Amino acid sequence: MSTPAFDELPAALQSVQTHPLFVMRLDVKPIVIVGATPGPFRRVGIVPSGTFAGERLSGKVLDGGSDWQTGRSDGSTQLDVRLILQTDDGTNITMAYRGIRHGAVDVIQRLEKGEEVDPASYYFRINPIFEAPAGKYEWLNRVIAVGTGHRFAYGPVYSVFEVK
Repeated sequence: MSTPAFDELPAALQSVQTHPLFVMRLDVKPIVIVGATPGPFRRVGIVPSGTFAGERLSGKVLDGGSDWQTGRSDGSTQLDVRLILQTDDGTNITMAYRGIRHGAVDVIQRLEKGEEVDPASYYFRINPIFEAPAGKYEWLNRVIAVGTGHRFAYGPVYSVFEVK
């Protein structure tokens, strides 16, 4: 049996649909450079605060999050982020995501200096997973999400979408 082409599949398997979940802004302290390790080149961003706002949940990002970045040999940066979101009604939700950021060398250099660059000039995507307690937000435990990011001098802004 051969592998079917996309256009031979049922419509539900031919594309991915998303729905906006929230926009999140993170404040990041100056990056801590660990440097070349026996593995990758390592940098860590400490996240002291932030906010998120969407149709079904909004709130703040609690102090204590971190962004463990891996500088890869292909020039891209791999992200490994852990955050605690606190909704406006006081519910704590964990959000973990991995991501990739890459682009032309000059664009990434300008970005890392804190300069404003066009978000369409580089690739910055994430894939969040959530852990929420039973109750109003437990539906997040069953959501796959994707996001697109843009880096400002103070930190990133993400548009996060639920995959339907």
